[in-house]
Amino acid sequence: QVQLVQSGGGLVQPGGSLRLSCAASGSTLAYYAVGWFRQAPGKEREAVLCSSIADGSTYYADSVKGRFTISRDNAKNTVYLQMNSLKPEDTAVYYCATGPRSTCRSSVTAYGYWGQGTQVTVSS
Repeated sequence: QVQLVQSGGGLVQPGGSLRLSCAASGSTLAYYAVGWFRQAPGKEREAVLCSSIADGSTYYADSVKGRFTISRDNAKNTVYLQMNSLKPEDTAVYYCATGPRSTCRSSVTAYGYWGQGTQVTVSS
C-alpha cells in the first residue's frame, strides 16, 4: 500500500512561485508514474503534469507548459511540483498521485494512490 503525504501550498501573489512536495511510503516512486492534478471549485479534477522514471513518459497540460516542472529526490522518495509565474487561474486544490502504472496518463482513473490535497491560492 502506497501512502502519499503532501506539503507546501498556500497563498501567493500573481507572478509568484510555490513548491509542493509529495512524500511516499510503502513503495518506491521510481517504479511508477507520478502525476500532479488539480481541482478548482465547481470543476473536474484535471491533470497538470506527470513524470515516469520507469519508462521516461511525461505529460504536461498546455496551460502549465513553461511554468511548472516536476522533480524528484529519490533518496527521500519524494516528488516536487515547482510552480512559477503563477496566475489566478492556477488557484485550486492540488493532488499528487501514483501507481499502479509506470506510464504517464492524464486520466484520474489511471492512478490508484492519492495524496490528501493541498490548497494553492493565487491572488493579489
